[in-house]
Amino acid sequence: MKIVVIGGTGLIGSKVVTNLSAHGHDAVPASPGTGVNTLTGEGLAGALAGADVVVDVSNSPSFEDAAVLGFFETSTRNILGAEAAAGAGHHVALSVVGTERLAESGYMRAKIVQEKLIKNSSIPYTIVHATQFFEFAARMADEATDSGTVRVPPVLIQPMAADDVAAALCDATLAAPLNNTIEIAGPQPLPVEDFVRQRLRSAGDQRVVVTDPQARYFGARLSERALLPGDGAQLGPTQFADWLSHQAAGR
Repeated sequence: MKIVVIGGTGLIGSKVVTNLSAHGHDAVPASPGTGVNTLTGEGLAGALAGADVVVDVSNSPSFEDAAVLGFFETSTRNILGAEAAAGAGHHVALSVVGTERLAESGYMRAKIVQEKLIKNSSIPYTIVHATQFFEFAARMADEATDSGTVRVPPVLIQPMAADDVAAALCDATLAAPLNNTIEIAGPQPLPVEDFVRQRLRSAGDQRVVVTDPQARYFGARLSERALLPGDGAQLGPTQFADWLSHQAAGR
């Protein structure tokens, strides 16, 4: 089966390509680095020719409100159009747990638009909502740093390893289209404060991490459980403490 992975050279996409190839499929990474530009459409038709499934794990190079909206809207329209022309039978997209609850965030508004385009297209689909990745904790800290102090909202998060995200995406890709959304998450919830602090300390970063009820999450105000999945989410096996230990061993 030919499976094209949009964003297939990035953190998640490269893992998806590797996993699908290991299962004997023709997994094709499509990104600007491989000559495919979903914004302009360059190389898209050629990459998708003969594709059975298209997996979109691409992300906007800019998180600025107008730029991220333009990226997801234009890119998704181009991908879906090329898929329809190629006769692809399944569109799999990676999105974010709690997207609909976080519409104050320009990034999440863009993801909502992306999802609506997918749902309204003629192509059978599966949307995978994932919680935040372990690998993104440092980026969260940088976004939340104010005068050297990391200010995060007093809420819970249930992060997961990128390897587990990729494994769940592969399962969704090889299954029949659901024409629905599924949720995936890490094995257990923990306070955002603990998540960020533990990651920073494991990397030798001594920035002070505090909770602040006024702190926002990429522009959105959060309720305590806004970042958590609902009942029935598929839980990845990797514990955060084990992932941190593995990262430390790798250094």
